Amino acid sequence: MPKFTNEQIAKFNEDGFVIVENLFDEEEMDLLLTIAKADKAMVDGAIERLDGEGNVTRLALRNEIGDDLYSTIAAGERIVRPMEQVLGGEVYHYHHKMALKEPRTGGAWEWHQDYGYWYDNGCLFPYMASCLIAVDEATRENGCLQVLRGSHHMGRMNHITVGEQTGADPERVAEAEKQMELLYCEMKPGTAVFFHGNTLHRSDANKSENPRWSLICCYNAARNNPYKEHHHPCYTPLAVQADARVKEVGQKELSALA
Repeated sequence: MPKFTNEQIAKFNEDGFVIVENLFDEEEMDLLLTIAKADKAMVDGAIERLDGEGNVTRLALRNEIGDDLYSTIAAGERIVRPMEQVLGGEVYHYHHKMALKEPRTGGAWEWHQDYGYWYDNGCLFPYMASCLIAVDEATRENGCLQVLRGSHHMGRMNHITVGEQTGADPERVAEAEKQMELLYCEMKPGTAVFFHGNTLHRSDANKSENPRWSLICCYNAARNNPYKEHHHPCYTPLAVQADARVKEVGQKELSALA
């Protein structure tokens, strides 16, 4: 898969998301999980936010593309090329992050739109999207991603503070839930969901004994360069990497751990 089919593009445009099974194979996800679990700097440097019930949500975010495995995946053609298709042209890396939802303690993410945040970063248009990759198996029990089908057609919603998070206007979300289908994105490791910057999404707290780690890669259209500087980057040309680089870089990093 370097590109979406016409059917996948149509589903993204209509539903605001599309799920791609086995975007990454078992070896690639085993490499990513092993390296991430051993990455003390990443784990210790994760930011924490409380959800509406006081549970802790954790994210390790990076704005730069480096020579590590996370960056290799984020710059990889199997994500970037489909993003170019659905966003209508050249894209650049906005940031990537590991979401660390631990057993019994990983908190919920409130309903929100990514563009609800990124609008304030100086991005004039919602020509933005994300790809969430399941690193652990994602289930209802461990707090998998939830989306409202077609909610991106509503446009950007007002966002307010919920706990230590910023969430979409609860009154408007409640009305959207009455009219739109809620989908739980239960996914095996290596499966990914591509979703529009205005798609409403959330996740429950992890009430299971199993972790749910995921890698989320975010992109902005090159023609949507922010008009002001912010903590996320302005346009920088993205050097797209071949799919084979994932295993090459992963095996190199794994050898360095031995």
